[in-house]
Amino acid sequence: MQLGLTADVELEVHDEDTAIAHGSGSVPVLATPRIVALCEEAACLAVAPQLAEGETTVGLRVELAHLAPIAVGSTVTAEATLDKVEGRRLIFTVCVNDASGLVAAGKVTRATVDVKGFLEKAR
Repeated sequence: MQLGLTADVELEVHDEDTAIAHGSGSVPVLATPRIVALCEEAACLAVAPQLAEGETTVGLRVELAHLAPIAVGSTVTAEATLDKVEGRRLIFTVCVNDASGLVAAGKVTRATVDVKGFLEKAR
């Protein structure tokens, strides 16, 4: 897996993306869980072309600072960059920005797995 792989995902914030809709708060702004999902999506896209047939990545850890509230109608972009590979573990630096600047930043750790073997272990 090549270090420096990167991808970004853009989102226009709608009502279904808010803290109210995600049950993570009582205000109509972009929900932290939705930001986490955007960062995970960007990480997946960054390495997808490098994965072998029957292989995928799964989430292990997310460390995120949510720094600014984002209103419905605004657009944000999440970017993930592969910074470190430790065996099957892939560690990404992630950030989310809007037109005014940084919205969230942190690290996402994912692991490469064989899909079939992984699903056989699911409980």
